[in-house]
Amino acid sequence: MTGGGRRTGRGPAAGSERDACLAAIARAASADAGGVPVDLLGDYLWLLAEAAVTGRRPRRAELDAVGVLGRRAAEQGVSAGRAVRLYLSAARRLWQQLPQLTSSTDSEVVRASAEAVLHVVDSAVATLAEGYAVARRELVRREETLRRELVDDLLRGDSDLGGLVERAEPFGLDLARVHQVALAAPRRRLPDTDAAISALEGVIFDRLGDRDVLVATKEGLLVVIAPADAVAPDRGVRGRESSGDLGRLMHAELDRLPRGGPWQVAVGRPHPGLYGIARSYEEAREALMTAQRLNADTPVIDARDLLVYRVLLRDQPAIVDLVQAALSPLRHARGGAQPLLDTLDAYFAAGGVATDAARRLHVSVRTVTYRLDRIRTLSGYDPNDPRDRFTLQTAVYGARALDWPRQPLPGPAS
Repeated sequence: MTGGGRRTGRGPAAGSERDACLAAIARAASADAGGVPVDLLGDYLWLLAEAAVTGRRPRRAELDAVGVLGRRAAEQGVSAGRAVRLYLSAARRLWQQLPQLTSSTDSEVVRASAEAVLHVVDSAVATLAEGYAVARRELVRREETLRRELVDDLLRGDSDLGGLVERAEPFGLDLARVHQVALAAPRRRLPDTDAAISALEGVIFDRLGDRDVLVATKEGLLVVIAPADAVAPDRGVRGRESSGDLGRLMHAELDRLPRGGPWQVAVGRPHPGLYGIARSYEEAREALMTAQRLNADTPVIDARDLLVYRVLLRDQPAIVDLVQAALSPLRHARGGAQPLLDTLDAYFAAGGVATDAARRLHVSVRTVTYRLDRIRTLSGYDPNDPRDRFTLQTAVYGARALDWPRQPLPGPAS
């Protein structure tokens, strides 16, 4: 079916003159709609012409054919607005080319023809839009499935490289670039993740563009894969780059949602290539799990900041021995070990300045110095001795990773 197709014995003119007239109208309407293919008109012009002359209304099968054209428009990537404009422009231009109407002095004839034409336009455009909507829903569902499968394979990192490159191309993902992965975990279960995904897509695409960015879900987490060079790095302590805008951007948007909060976002380090995506994902996932294990309520977690815990937890027997040797004597202090551990943590974070540590703990400087003395007496390690400080600080990290003293130490050493 084409906009200038031939149907012998039908239409306002006959033969080649009629065909040429309809073909010219189809081409003009296509230009009006920004170059939409004329074959999306199908037999629509014939239906209009016949309605204008005879008053005949379209049959169900003819309207079903228009619905098929609406589906085809969606599959070809033609916008709904341009498809509708094609049909409206064709109707307007055809009306102007009907000599028996433009020269008629009988208002009743013109009115009847106009009513018949408008009925065809109304029915055809509605059917076109319905077919378009059905196809778009199917395309979206298909795209969501393909995107989910692509994200799963990218994060797993063990799929065929050539096949992944081909599958990633329609999503605008350049696997040669350096990417980083961010994960967002809701504290309360989301009944529907569509709203969260839509919110993230809106703000991230607006900031980073929709090329080379993927937003999806995996195992109850929201996943964002983004090019590292599109995210402005943040200069943290001592000028070191942190996770930058991506984590804060995600958290700020998710925090506005009525459900799911409070959110916690973990961002993996940037890595190049296909396997860099899987590596960044593993870092983000491990950072999220470690933060939850440490009962850390930090809203945005940089995997870089938790590397020391990865080292510690990979040799758990050794860190258990260290905590047992360096910190377990603190349990004999009045009030238990926890206040002394908190003091060590604040003291080291303050660079060994008791005044700053007291401010962090909301206690007096005298309380801090007293606790440091108790630590030295009970453990035999001096927090002010550079040789002992590293041992104590590593032991404090290990205690946090093991959630000690709230939880007993694993193994026979507990």
